[in-house]
Amino acid sequence: MFHSRAEALALALPAAVFAAVVFLAPVVILLAEGFRNAEGWSDAAYTGFLSDPLNRTVFLRTLRLGATVTVVAAVIGYAAAFAIVNLPPTAKGRMIGLVVLPLMISPVARTYAWIVILGRTGIVNQALTSVGLTDEPIRFLFTETAVFVGLLQLFLPLMILALISALENMPKDAIPAARVLGANWFQVFWKVILPLTKEGLVIGGTLVFTGSLTAYITPAILGGSKVLMLETLLFQRVTVANDFVSASVIAFILIVMSFAANLLLKRLATARSKR
Repeated sequence: MFHSRAEALALALPAAVFAAVVFLAPVVILLAEGFRNAEGWSDAAYTGFLSDPLNRTVFLRTLRLGATVTVVAAVIGYAAAFAIVNLPPTAKGRMIGLVVLPLMISPVARTYAWIVILGRTGIVNQALTSVGLTDEPIRFLFTETAVFVGLLQLFLPLMILALISALENMPKDAIPAARVLGANWFQVFWKVILPLTKEGLVIGGTLVFTGSLTAYITPAILGGSKVLMLETLLFQRVTVANDFVSASVIAFILIVMSFAANLLLKRLATARSKR
């Protein structure tokens, strides 16, 4: 397409410069705030942040919820994607449309809907009391369970779409061949489907995990001040405490966690392929 590599680089240069100025430079400046103090450069802000028990609790809660949402989304996503891929073309298009539909609705509206569902007078509590499983409403809101459900509903479509794409590109005769050779469905999934769809799992897992780490609306509404996560803690440090140093530390931790999750998923996928 191009006569030389220099032509390709010249065409890509404007986009690279724009991205560096608009995105990379502000991020670098923000992250540098965590290493700078009155005496020079130091990691005191990071050690001080991680030495606080509250900050450690929030960090571990964020990591735990992000990992749990990703794993559950992968399990549900594989089942849903496999069912959708094997539908007739017309039904497949309709189901993919239903999967995409929630992405067209504002996350704020989708999160507030869970207040109606999980509230003390919501659908869930009304169903539980009507069948006699509980005598009084259960507090679902402002718990880790509510945040988990909200994040899962928010990012599950991304996992399903990534796995649908991966399954569509998988050889059509791979599963029948494995079944003919005597493999049960667990062996088919573990030794055939999973290795052949690892790219979709890496993409979907990265999107879901990083989205769960960085989402603010859902933890703020469904968790409130009782279930702090790193993103809500960052907002408090900026708007309430006016502590931009701690905010830059939290931002750096979120970025590192996102890149680490992507590298870990790629490493696991590569290791699985070699085995």
